[in-house]
Amino acid sequence: MNSQTPHTFQVDLRGLVDLLSHHLYSSPKVYLRELLQNAVDAITARRAEQPDAPATVRLYAEGGVLRVEDSGIGLTEADVHSLLATIGRSSKRGDGLESARADFLGQFGIGLLACFVVAERIRVVSRSARTPDAPPVEWTARDDGSYTVRTLPDTARPEPGTTVHLEARAGATDWLTEERVLSLARDFGSLLPYDVRVGDSPVTDVPAAWSRTYPSPAARRVALARHCHELFGFTPLDSIDLEVPLAGIRGVAHVLPQAVSPAQRAGHRVHLKGMLLTDRAEQLLPDWAFFVRCVIDTDSLRPTASRESLYEDETLAAVREALGERIREWLTSLAAGDPERLAAFLSVHHLGVKSLARHDKEMLRTMLPWLPFETTDGQLSLEEFAQRHPVVHFTRTVEEYRQVAPIASAQGIGVVNGGYTYDADLVEALPSVRPGTAVSELDADTVTAHLDAVDPAVELALSAFLAAARARLDPLGCDVALRAFHPLTVPALHLDDRAARHEQARADAEAGADDLWAGILGSLRGTAPRARLVLNHLNPLIRRVSSLSDPELIGTAAEALYGQALLMAQRPLRPADSALLNRSFIGLLEWATHPGTGKDDPR
Repeated sequence: MNSQTPHTFQVDLRGLVDLLSHHLYSSPKVYLRELLQNAVDAITARRAEQPDAPATVRLYAEGGVLRVEDSGIGLTEADVHSLLATIGRSSKRGDGLESARADFLGQFGIGLLACFVVAERIRVVSRSARTPDAPPVEWTARDDGSYTVRTLPDTARPEPGTTVHLEARAGATDWLTEERVLSLARDFGSLLPYDVRVGDSPVTDVPAAWSRTYPSPAARRVALARHCHELFGFTPLDSIDLEVPLAGIRGVAHVLPQAVSPAQRAGHRVHLKGMLLTDRAEQLLPDWAFFVRCVIDTDSLRPTASRESLYEDETLAAVREALGERIREWLTSLAAGDPERLAAFLSVHHLGVKSLARHDKEMLRTMLPWLPFETTDGQLSLEEFAQRHPVVHFTRTVEEYRQVAPIASAQGIGVVNGGYTYDADLVEALPSVRPGTAVSELDADTVTAHLDAVDPAVELALSAFLAAARARLDPLGCDVALRAFHPLTVPALHLDDRAARHEQARADAEAGADDLWAGILGSLRGTAPRARLVLNHLNPLIRRVSSLSDPELIGTAAEALYGQALLMAQRPLRPADSALLNRSFIGLLEWATHPGTGKDDPR
């Protein structure tokens, strides 16, 4: 058997750079983060051995060339061959530093590769602090994958540290201008613990705004609002401290001044040991906390390979819960001591608090006096509404509420509109935090039961009229009832519930189906009550219409009343309903232009 000779993978550097720029990194701007990261890690490594060593990073940009100087640990010639020339190798893996990797920003050994996204040539001049007698070494690499290494005289780099020179590739010169470099350096490195400058312009701004000392709470609030406006472009309603020492989290959450959709994913700024990791972190907070934007610095969270998002693990889950708890505590403190600020907050963000209260009974109990709901008594909290009504009725849809609200209010029935997001869930949870409260879903039967019955003799006298009206509306799946109720101005009320609508939808589908499906749908026929048109015997128009004797005219009037009741309830119209409205309108116009005489004249 012939022995097999091992081979080494050949790396197409240009192809790898293209992969990085188009798939791993979101923008070429990350090249500067990589340079800053390498410089800061080098300083951290040197200070681990020499605590009094200088800690400076200097960047100089001019004419499409960028120079980055650091006072870090530096490299020997052996280090250069081992580390810079081997893709994926990281200095954090050797020399006893593995146990201290938490002190470093870089974790994946991609190193200077990201710089090839904007540069066609990289030159590194370095001198080791660990081996002071070793001469400076120069490593020069091109984007075709070739590189050279040579030693330099001592004068080329008298002090330990590293200088990186980048020469812009065609079309990328703009990324290496002083203005762009300063902007990127401040964005990525404003919280770094070392002295970083672009030319003479400082980059770092420490301590962070949330860690500074202020003369008063009001002054701190103003400073944090200014900080929010600079970062996110809005002035917050309030700012919430997010310090979680056990998780190495320090930061602040800024409350948005306008309502946002719960589906809108928030973009939070996350710094890792002072270096900006991402300004679009979406998984940092619980879903219900969509009303804040955060900026934090962390020691504990893990970045993904691109270092542009967070790795989803148990640590992130624990941090997410801890930060959510800080926001809960802020809400509770407002409820206890600052009701005006709480009311201002809830007027904008009640939806987020309702989302939280669905799953947190203590938060629901705390917010009961504050959360607004649409009710037949106006905008009220559930606490105040429950104090007014022995039974808290609610509807599950806005359409159902609009059907019954005017009538229920006139009859003294208290109804909460549960059709908005989370509201029905919260009403149903009310007894769990307010023992003794009765909650009931409102249906058509409940409303009808609260309407006054008409004298049996009167209803008997109108039996022919009611029979003709029922015959006309029967194909629409609607019954007709006669009641007396307020307000008098409402001639007819259309009542149904979800069961009735489901049955009607099934009947409509059965009517339009072939024989097979019609048989299947027919077997699903339910026994749910049908929708009903409740005529108001107290209304003058109904009194006149009920005196008609012509069945055709009664049917036309019934269709017109049915259509008007649907419109008043703001219900979506089916094609059959629209056709009915047109038919009844034209029928009444024809009758008006060729009126009958005698008892059928409703005027």
